[in-house]
Amino acid sequence: MFKKKKEAAPTLVAAESAAKTAVFEPTPEMFEKLDESSKNAEKIAYESKTYFKDAWERFKQNKLAMVGLIFLAIMIMLCIFVPLFSPYTYDGQDLAHMNEMSSLAHPMGTDYLGRDLLVRVMMGGRSSLVVGFAAAAISLVIGVTYGGIAGYCGGKVDMVMQRIQEVANGIPRLVIVTLLLLVLQPGMVTIIFALMLTEWVGMSRIARAEMLKLKEQEFVLASRTLGAGSFFIIFREVLPNIIGPIITQVMFSIPTAIFTEAFLSFVGLGIPVPQCSLGSLISEGFNSFTTHPYQIIPPIVVMALLMLSFNLVADGLREALDPKMKEM
Repeated sequence: MFKKKKEAAPTLVAAESAAKTAVFEPTPEMFEKLDESSKNAEKIAYESKTYFKDAWERFKQNKLAMVGLIFLAIMIMLCIFVPLFSPYTYDGQDLAHMNEMSSLAHPMGTDYLGRDLLVRVMMGGRSSLVVGFAAAAISLVIGVTYGGIAGYCGGKVDMVMQRIQEVANGIPRLVIVTLLLLVLQPGMVTIIFALMLTEWVGMSRIARAEMLKLKEQEFVLASRTLGAGSFFIIFREVLPNIIGPIITQVMFSIPTAIFTEAFLSFVGLGIPVPQCSLGSLISEGFNSFTTHPYQIIPPIVVMALLMLSFNLVADGLREALDPKMKEM
């Protein structure tokens, strides 16, 4: 019934036994020194790049973003240095040269009090930039801290903090800012404080969403296992990994703050005279538009360039800092 297993060939058995009993004998050829080409055969030739260096390389490939960055740098330099080196001041009146057209002495002309429009426009741009950067920086600190704590703690803490955020977000921004300016003394500090109370909501939402996504990652669990506290995990482990979306949101919030300040100054609730901002200059140019229409053009052009530059840079940063948009 059962077939008898065939015996292995004598030659095959002998070869196997010889292989088992063979002694390995190294030869000099096995220890020859490799040449340089053989050493670099498995070397990784791609340059190692950091996160921000890689993002900068992608940002430079975006031509519109680079144009916006160049325009933004030029406008910031002009707003800083033109009032410093100009022989005129933003509040210096010269009634003998009222409402003059463009000339060598006054490249943008003068207003109804003989004040140099170039200096006033640059000072107005400086005021708007200070308000935008200050409001965005303070909102960044408040929003990231609030959203990070809410996302990390979760549960009832997150629920209560989200209800507070929804109440703050439900009240229109202009209503809060206008009421604060009516109650408090109008000025740059009041505008920054009012914008700070409204701009942090969007920042906190992004921080909370990113925190909920990253707090269960392996590196966070490893840090918690090693005994790291909540403060260390939030600000040293998670925050560096969400810096990309945060920077993008900051760049989008700056032109929003500038536009809000310009609107408030246009309706007379912004920076008081004799100080000036782009909104107040547009308002003055609008009042004299029928007789001297050229006075409204410089502040509108400067504000349009600032808004456009910030949005182009923000779009470029969003594409450069988002790993999902990286070209494979």
